[in-house]
Amino acid sequence: MLSFRAGVQYGDWDGSVAADDRDFDKTLGRFLEDRQLLSEEEFLLAASLSVIEGSPYVTAYIYAGDNQLESVKDAISGLHEIPVREVRLEVSTEDFLRFFKRFNVMLTWKSLELTDRKYRPIDG
Repeated sequence: MLSFRAGVQYGDWDGSVAADDRDFDKTLGRFLEDRQLLSEEEFLLAASLSVIEGSPYVTAYIYAGDNQLESVKDAISGLHEIPVREVRLEVSTEDFLRFFKRFNVMLTWKSLELTDRKYRPIDG
């Protein structure tokens, strides 16, 4: 079963990602709207950036039915699987990152279970 979680073939590294949306006119949603890939009755649920041997693959996951956050939350809350339309985008990694004001990825060696653990920098 597919899920909204990052994964790769071997999964040596794991971690988390966080991003801040850019101003309204430079967002991924606006990009999709401008190219008529996202209608007024749809909501952009998720986006995926995969890089496979140096080549970027960007996919948008779109929910049909409403474009208001609260309505979409209510509509998908009890669903076991969320129906989405996948849209492959031809954008570079650099262009994808431009959709966000800030973008941070933290990778940790998976078997050490470091996600959310505190650390202290030392002089060295």
